[in-house]
Amino acid sequence: MSHPFAATLEVGSSLVNRTGSWRTERPVYVSRMPPCNHACPAGEEVQLWLYHAESGDYQAAWKTLVKRNPFPATMGRICYHPCESQCNRGQLDQSVNIHAVERFLGDEAIRRNWQFERTASPTGKHILVVGAGPCGLSAAYQLSRLGHDVTVHEAGPLAGGMMQFGIPKYRLPREILNAEIARIEAGGVNILLNENVDDLADVVASSRFNAVFLATGAQIAKRAWIPAGDASRIVDALQFLRESGIGEPPSLGRRVIIIGGGNTAMDAARTARRLGATDALIVYRRTREKMPAHEQELQEALEEGIKVKWLSTIKAAEGQSITVEKMRLNSAGFPEPTGEFETIEADSVVLALGQDTDLDFLRNVKGLEFEDGLVKMDGNMMTGYPGIFAGGDVVPSERTATVAIGHGRKAALCMDAYLRNAAPEPESTLELASFDRLNTWYYSDAPKTVQSVLDTVRRQTTFAEVIAGLDESNALFEARRCLSCGNCFACDNCYGVCPDNAVIKSKNGQGYRFNYDFCKGCGLCAAECPCGAIRMEPEEI
Repeated sequence: MSHPFAATLEVGSSLVNRTGSWRTERPVYVSRMPPCNHACPAGEEVQLWLYHAESGDYQAAWKTLVKRNPFPATMGRICYHPCESQCNRGQLDQSVNIHAVERFLGDEAIRRNWQFERTASPTGKHILVVGAGPCGLSAAYQLSRLGHDVTVHEAGPLAGGMMQFGIPKYRLPREILNAEIARIEAGGVNILLNENVDDLADVVASSRFNAVFLATGAQIAKRAWIPAGDASRIVDALQFLRESGIGEPPSLGRRVIIIGGGNTAMDAARTARRLGATDALIVYRRTREKMPAHEQELQEALEEGIKVKWLSTIKAAEGQSITVEKMRLNSAGFPEPTGEFETIEADSVVLALGQDTDLDFLRNVKGLEFEDGLVKMDGNMMTGYPGIFAGGDVVPSERTATVAIGHGRKAALCMDAYLRNAAPEPESTLELASFDRLNTWYYSDAPKTVQSVLDTVRRQTTFAEVIAGLDESNALFEARRCLSCGNCFACDNCYGVCPDNAVIKSKNGQGYRFNYDFCKGCGLCAAECPCGAIRMEPEEI
């Protein structure tokens, strides 16, 4: 029996009831921001490339991934994956192992020799990038894709910056990094090595470039004043890691003390262990809870026999004796000296106290402003000198390779807009696809795939890669654990549960629309959507 207020429409020989006048709310298909995308400093469209990966189309997944990040094999190894800490699946069972799938795609691209496609027409513009670290190479890659000619000046003998010289091989095999750098060069980027820029003002005055991007990074080790005798062996961590990486490590002896609590301190301690140190001790002035190193790095170091002396600081080094002062936390939670000292025998001390930037080459550029030793920029990453942009470690930011890659991409888009005399496109303002918007009872438990780890004995004596990658079957399984938060994946739930046949499939079967003449606004489609891609909106009166 039809509703007394329902309109009717004759279709053939039958009467069809219109129910649209019953509604107080209407369903609307929406696209929400997946939390993994939102958390990625490189701006990756994580959910989109996972969608291609779960269908088994790995090349399409890789192509989607490298639109934002040209280093998937590298970053799948060294990124601390903030995307996973925000993954909604973590509230269901365990987060998707996103970085492992990214690594698989990157390794697959190297194995199959997939190359970048440059489809943009040449613009005739020439851009200088100063520095071939993750930020500079990311910007150069994106600018090249946009049709610009790009030249990178790198002061060192190899491209890669801290990825090349600061990250040990047991975390990042150099053949992986160098293969991805070579692909960027093959895509049209000209990298000049051992090419130091002494005075940027001279380069700008030459008018050879239409814009400049500063990405020199922070590669000067911070120093600490430590009373030390002539026999003491004190080196900085960056120098130690750099020389170790090229096969010329300094002789540190058997007992090594590392001062600092960041990831560089972990890398230095673990590298010293592999080079023959029987005792590698990290001295850190605060507690474990305040340590800036990532928990995974610390845990792996402890597994390899690295020891940590908390709430301690070095006061003097004389011969093979190191004087350490114990600290305590004051009422505000900050460490303060206690006046209690102890002596530790050590052959050498490695300082891992952070890095500073060397900006002397900018001294004659008018209009540049600096704060706390860093370059000031506006919201479009341009400095006080029109046409000079900056990013990565030379500007105020978190110092990670992933952040640097994101800076490079954003700067490239802003530089492209500047050269076209246009405004940069605004960033996405989509609402977040939070866990409470999902209908998770459609998903069964599927714990994340665990990557195998090299045994501890070999980790202490070789630079073999510690964490293994996924194979094709594991990568496919892991990609399929994605919940597609906030974005329709054509599961047909809304189509199947609608009591009014108001959901209409697209002709290609990859989307839907509502026939509002027949939708009565019951909300079943929104309630049963697994991924939260339908929103109920009040009807306008």
